[in-house]
Amino acid sequence: MPNRTIYFISDGTGITAETFGNAILAQFENNMRRIRLPFIDSVDKAHQVVRQINLAAVTEGKRPIVFTTLVNEEVKDVITQGCQGMLLDMFSTFVNPLEEELGIKSNHRIGRFSDISKSQSYTDRIEAINFSLAHDDGQSNVDLEQSDVILVGVSRSGKTPTSLYLAMQYGLKASNYPLIPEDFERKQLPAALLPHRKKIFGLTINPERLSEIRNERRPNSHYASLLNCRNEVAEAESMMRRSGIRWLSTTTKSIEEIATTILQEIQPDRLSY
Repeated sequence: MPNRTIYFISDGTGITAETFGNAILAQFENNMRRIRLPFIDSVDKAHQVVRQINLAAVTEGKRPIVFTTLVNEEVKDVITQGCQGMLLDMFSTFVNPLEEELGIKSNHRIGRFSDISKSQSYTDRIEAINFSLAHDDGQSNVDLEQSDVILVGVSRSGKTPTSLYLAMQYGLKASNYPLIPEDFERKQLPAALLPHRKKIFGLTINPERLSEIRNERRPNSHYASLLNCRNEVAEAESMMRRSGIRWLSTTTKSIEEIATTILQEIQPDRLSY
């Protein structure tokens, strides 16, 4: 059973509070129940939250831990004065010292997605996602020169989720191409990719892990057999070495780690946040 409840409270989506809070909690071995409470944008909602937190404190016999990114001062006061949890106000911790250091007041905007219709970076991010979907798995060579990053690797090595993460998180137009037996027979990359070699990054994977993943999709097939996976991975890595392509193994790495390595290596001209 969870030994304590963690609350992430925001008058926006709560994504910032949850991301930051979980990054801190990852430093501790714990069995904690996590609850995100977004859009707490009125005093009435704040009082409901206080009752929920205080009930958890009584029921569990331990103070809940509460991460907040509240901008509205009235709402924040209700939580601060009535909450029986351990309160960690991230905006007060960071925004107030920055206001003093920079000599300017923050705009007290609720969330990164407020007034999104006027945000060019948001529009760019949507375009990047659409581009990445259209150029997934080698579907299209149209406008390939617009790619910020082109990922290559055998099927099921992590190209699609990495492409979408780069598009959603950084607004990058990411294409991806599967390396297939025909490419291995020709001993060279697909012709459409050759003019864009500087943008190419390779992904590989442990053959045993690849076989497990493929068997979930096509059980007991040649495609998923360990022998075939070993051959494909060996051929792909050999091709990437010959072509001078930077690459890494995704076997034990998270999407975040893979994306960070790609950004360090490719160094695209633009990033959105």
